[in-house]
Amino acid sequence: MTLLPFSIYSVEAAGQGIPITVTVLVALLVCLIPTTIGGLLPAIGIAGMDRMIQANVIAMSGRAVEAAGDVDVLLLDKTGTITLGNRQAVELIASEGVGIEQLADAAQISSLSDETPEGRSIVVLAKEKYGIRERHVHELGATFIPFTAQTRMSGVDLQDGRKIRKGSVDAIEAYVNKEGSVLTAGVKSAVERIAQGGGTPLVVADRGKVLGVVHLKDIVKGGIKERFAELRRMGIKTIMITGDNPLTAAAIAAEAGVDDFLAQATPETKLKLIRDTQQGGRLVAMTGDGTNDAPALAQADVAVAMNTGTQAAKEAGNMVDLDSNPTKLLEIVEIGKQLLITRGSLTTFSIANDVSKYFAIIPAAFATTYPALKVLNIMGLATPASAIMSAVIFNALIIVALIPLALRGVKYRAVGASRLLRDNFLIYGVGGIIAPFIGIKAIDMLLVALHLA
Repeated sequence: MTLLPFSIYSVEAAGQGIPITVTVLVALLVCLIPTTIGGLLPAIGIAGMDRMIQANVIAMSGRAVEAAGDVDVLLLDKTGTITLGNRQAVELIASEGVGIEQLADAAQISSLSDETPEGRSIVVLAKEKYGIRERHVHELGATFIPFTAQTRMSGVDLQDGRKIRKGSVDAIEAYVNKEGSVLTAGVKSAVERIAQGGGTPLVVADRGKVLGVVHLKDIVKGGIKERFAELRRMGIKTIMITGDNPLTAAAIAAEAGVDDFLAQATPETKLKLIRDTQQGGRLVAMTGDGTNDAPALAQADVAVAMNTGTQAAKEAGNMVDLDSNPTKLLEIVEIGKQLLITRGSLTTFSIANDVSKYFAIIPAAFATTYPALKVLNIMGLATPASAIMSAVIFNALIIVALIPLALRGVKYRAVGASRLLRDNFLIYGVGGIIAPFIGIKAIDMLLVALHLA
């Protein structure tokens, strides 16, 4: 708005030259406003959403995809994410004065209604290794006590008065303490040995008397340690969430290579961990599938609910994984990072591109008003008219040329922020300065050859 009257005044004051025209001013506006990145931002966002769909993840909003790229902390469930998730019973260890058959019988009965891989493996182990015939639930006339995140144990009440409980060490210890009993030294020793080896000990008790320990064994996924190392190089902290005791959690965490762990986790402790982390200015991502996970999912910045999970979990999250694969969280973070890297790279190119176009537009636009500005025509463009036409044409072509890169995305690499910034500046910053010099000069030569300017 001010350039036209200023040009007119300068011509009248100097007594020479020609004022700038409205056509040139429009060309100047078109070339120097950030049209490149403005035109490419929607394509970058759509491409990010499309990559999520290709990964079988439904994002509820584009903001969730963007937040995935800014995540600082990953909360990962141990079972199914870090480990294979099909823990199997491999050993029964009876308490002092208890027969192994008695322990196997109690462990099997308490697991008859347990449809988890752990529960079914206990039934099979008692049958195949200890010869305990598998019973049917309706034959026992039993009342089964389901497992909950609060009690952290399950069990069965039989008609003959037996009350069998199976669960975590601390939960069963509290249960037998109420019944006037304690964990024996042998049981404590077995629990510690299993935990230090990375296994999960389940204690079995009957009417307050500890019968023994079930050894559950899980396997850490191959290659997971290397992926965590990549995340660490990117500045992302990984925290393993598990209901196991601290000894087991520490052993698995060390083997998997996570940065920290939360043992004996409950919905309340998970929610507290997320809030405490966010208060430090960090963004948190997590996965969940149960109603107990809903509060934590609602609090997390990136919350991936499993498609096989409860309705409460899916409503609390901002993404749904159709494959119900908890490990997908790592891929989601990589997609978010690629989106942000692509946006940053093209923004850098756009700014550098505009700087170069100044050398084409400014001398051409004001050469008639200030003839001394012709020295800035370092591109050697033929005429002011050809310079303006070349810049406008290049400005339109560069957006079209960059659309494939915006859709494909800049290749994601697990490197630190400083190296990303350096590479981004060298490739897209320097490239953004050089490209207009070559492109505008080539278009100018073509226009002159065709006698269009």
